[in-house]
Amino acid sequence: MKIVLQRVREAEVTVAGESISQIGRGLLLLLGVDNGDDGSQIPWLAKKVSELRIFPDKAGKMNLSVKDVGGEILLVSQFTLSANIERGRRPDFFTAAEPEKGERLYLEFARELEKNGIIPKLGIFGANMQVSLINDGPVTFVMER
Repeated sequence: MKIVLQRVREAEVTVAGESISQIGRGLLLLLGVDNGDDGSQIPWLAKKVSELRIFPDKAGKMNLSVKDVGGEILLVSQFTLSANIERGRRPDFFTAAEPEKGERLYLEFARELEKNGIIPKLGIFGANMQVSLINDGPVTFVMER
């Protein structure tokens, strides 16, 4: 599983011009599921996301987690994170999980975030989504497990 984690001031997902989910201060997570993923990575990733100290304290140091600051999470599925762009000019997606598996693990990850004390807002799995954000910092990390 791969996650692009961005600290945001706000983020929103729209589909066909309609707002689906939006958050204020918090994290935008773009989640990619590979065909070799079995879900065993989910508890570690959800705990890490929930407890990662990437928000500034009063001294301006990255010392607080999304939970510490009362932040929100917007979780968006993104199969293109599994793309192979090594050869040719068009990405291939042979390593991306089949849609049924990808959606199942996406929803399992959302439930695991809830177990860690944060109820995420979700995009629509498989939809053509427009994601807007104001990156705070910018602070962006790539996680893979």
